[in-house]
Amino acid sequence: MSSDPNQPRKPISRNPFLYTLTLTGIALLFSSYIMFSRWEGNRAIERRNAQEKAAQQKNADRSALEQLGGKDLAIQSFYAVPGIIHRGESAQLCYGVANAKTVFIDPPVGPVWPSYTRCLDVSPRKDTIYTLTIQDASGNTKSQSVAIKVRQRE
Repeated sequence: MSSDPNQPRKPISRNPFLYTLTLTGIALLFSSYIMFSRWEGNRAIERRNAQEKAAQQKNADRSALEQLGGKDLAIQSFYAVPGIIHRGESAQLCYGVANAKTVFIDPPVGPVWPSYTRCLDVSPRKDTIYTLTIQDASGNTKSQSVAIKVRQRE
């Protein structure tokens, strides 16, 4: 290598390092663009999935609230199984209430309280009509009755 000042310098356009650096820069920019666009697309999909999941959860919560009686005072169920018994046998008296503060059954069958599902064993000696009365915190009441028929043994 001589350091002759008169030696002609190569034009910059003939420098392979410049082309390699330029192509590497373009490839890097293109790769960065691809990665960013995929990342942004994935974020959009995740947001949409989160919104759909939140909507499904909201619908499930609304459905569960309605099944449990919603916001209103309600007797969900009140029935006797079986409805006809022989003297000395027992039946189950079942009830389910929503948004009740107090629960009464007449004639009394033992301790009762607000529950979504509860059954009591009863052994009436004659045909009996049981009346379930519920009351909410505001004093509103609702009632429902069920009969158990008692047959004589043959």
